[in-house]
Amino acid sequence: MTLHTRIGQRKYLNQEERLRFFEITKKRNIDIQLFSQLLLFTGARIAEVHNLSIHNIDFSNKTVILETLKRRKKGIFREIPLPLFLLNILEIYIQDLYGKFTKNEPLFLFSLRTASRHIKRIMMEAKIFGVKGSSRGLRHGFAVHAVSHVPLTMVRKWLGHSSLETTAIYLDVTGKEEREIAKKLW
Repeated sequence: MTLHTRIGQRKYLNQEERLRFFEITKKRNIDIQLFSQLLLFTGARIAEVHNLSIHNIDFSNKTVILETLKRRKKGIFREIPLPLFLLNILEIYIQDLYGKFTKNEPLFLFSLRTASRHIKRIMMEAKIFGVKGSSRGLRHGFAVHAVSHVPLTMVRKWLGHSSLETTAIYLDVTGKEEREIAKKLW
């Protein structure tokens, strides 16, 4: 895998695009807002976020617990920290939807295909087009942003990669992201 297509198109959102995406999500209904922001702030795959249940939100640890879908066996979970503002919105959403936190109910009631359409619409409104204008572009953007701020081993864990080599691909950036990493040396 590379971070660019065969014709040189970037597959990831840069930080400016991630912020535009985030601003557009704030204008959506709470369920779509939460779904989109969970993708943005966790780097999870779209199906991993879609599969979340109430019990996957750990309010005491301030994390989300995702089942990794790209492994050969089921039952491999990873825990990713969430921003406090997102946890607060999640708490309100769950209380409004179910009234309590004890149920093993799905967090999102729309289909995976509908979720994908919502992400596409937000991307279009944020003027993010091409291969990067997708949930995968969000995942790659999260990873590129994360590797310039936290240890690669932490990013590997958050993305659910079994190999550090797979995660190291996100260090192969260009443009603004490469410059931000280089600034740390200066």
